Amino acid sequence: MIAENLLIFLLGLVLLVKGSDYFVKSASAIAEKLGVSEFVIGLTLVAVGTSIPELASSIAASLQHASGIVIGNIVGSNIANIGLVVGLAAVISPVKTEIEMLRRDGYVMLFASLLFFVFILNRELSILEAAFFILVFIAYVFFLFEEAEKYEGKLHFKEFLIYFFKCEYISSAREKINCIKNGNANGENCQSREGFTKDILTLVLSCGAVIIGAKYFVGKSIFFAELLGVPETIIGTTLVAVGTSLPELVVTLSAAKQGLGNIALGNVIGSNIANIFLILGFSGLIYPVAIEQISLLFTTPVMILISIILLVFISTDWEIKRWEGMTLVAFYASFLIVLLRMG
Repeated sequence: MIAENLLIFLLGLVLLVKGSDYFVKSASAIAEKLGVSEFVIGLTLVAVGTSIPELASSIAASLQHASGIVIGNIVGSNIANIGLVVGLAAVISPVKTEIEMLRRDGYVMLFASLLFFVFILNRELSILEAAFFILVFIAYVFFLFEEAEKYEGKLHFKEFLIYFFKCEYISSAREKINCIKNGNANGENCQSREGFTKDILTLVLSCGAVIIGAKYFVGKSIFFAELLGVPETIIGTTLVAVGTSLPELVVTLSAAKQGLGNIALGNVIGSNIANIFLILGFSGLIYPVAIEQISLLFTTPVMILISIILLVFISTDWEIKRWEGMTLVAFYASFLIVLLRMG
C-alpha cells in the first residue's frame, strides 16, 4: 500500500518536472517568434514556466481545500529558490549581478513578500486579495514587455508603481490585442505567427502532463502527511516545495555552469514574483486560503528575511560570491531543521 502510493507520488513528480521542461521550451520558442527579448523571456516566460509545478500543485490543493499545502508550497518554494537554488548556483560559480536586478525585480520580489504578509495578518487570503495579486502580476508583465522605450530603460520599482497605479497597463493590453488582431498594422513589433502549430501543441500537451502530475503529486503528499501525522503546512513547505522547485534548480544550475548568472538569478527572482502574485492569486480565486499560525509567525517572516539577504548579496560588488552562496545554503538547511523540529 505504502509502496504503491510512493510510486504514484514519484510518477506525479516526474510528470510535473518533465511537463514543465517542455512547457518552458515551447513557450520560449513562441516568444522568440513573437520577437520578445531573451532577457524578458528569462524573467517572465521561463520564470513562469519553471513555476508551473507550483501553479498546478497549488490549484490542485486549493480544489481540495488543502490550504496548508498551498501556502507551504509557495512560501517553501520561494525560500528554497533563494537558499538552495541561488546558493548552490553561487557555490558552483560566482553569479554576476546588475543594478536592475536590485532596483526593479528585486524590489518587486520583496514588495510581493511584504504585501503577502500584510494580507495574511487576518489569517486568510481572500478572493479579493487574490484578484489584486493577479492584477499586479499582469501589470508587471506588461511593464516589462511594453514600457522600455517610454521610461528610457529606467525600469525601476518606482516607475513600476507609477505605471500600476495609473492603470497604464490597460492601454498596453489594448495595443497588444490590436497588434495580434491586425498583424503588422501597428509596426514592426507585431511579429509573424507562422509555424506556431507544433509549439502550441507541445505547450498544450505539456500543460496536460503537469496538471495530471500535480493531481497525483498533491494527493499523495496529503496521504503521507496524514500517514505520518505531520501538518499539511510542514509537508507543503518541505516535500512539496522542494519537489516543485526542481525545475528552477535544474535551469539555474545549468545556467550557472555555463556562466550565465543573469539568467540563473533572473529565473529565481521571476519565479518568486510569479509564485506569490500569479500562483497564490489563482489559488485564492478558487477558494479563500486559510493561514496557519506557523506560516504567519515563522515561514513567511523567514521568506522576507532571506529575500532581504539576497538583495544585500546582489549589491555587494554586484556579484554573489561563493561564500555568500554557502551562507544561503546554510541558512536554508537551518530553516529546515527548525521547521521539522517545530513539526
